[in-house]
Amino acid sequence: MAKKVAKVGIKKEKGYLYFVDKQGDISCAQMSRGNKKGGKPKKVAKVGVKKETGFLYFIDKGGDISCAEMVRGGKKKKSAKKSAKPAMKAKKKK
Repeated sequence: MAKKVAKVGIKKEKGYLYFVDKQGDISCAQMSRGNKKGGKPKKVAKVGVKKETGFLYFIDKGGDISCAEMVRGGKKKKSAKKSAKPAMKAKKKK
């Protein structure tokens, strides 16, 4: 369940990626398309949200900063198998 952290109300422009940067502010960068590279990020709004570990921060539909608890888990990895079986000795006939 996501909860609203800060009310900002920014208007999103098409063709730009909006995100919460390391300082807790909202930044945007031009999206890359085909072989065109994306642009350098620029600050849109100074908010200064303090981020907690284990939470994902994002810009919601209303242009506000929201956060949701990260889900950890998934498929467990198989344990490593032994590389080679010991060679069996041939029986001698009498």
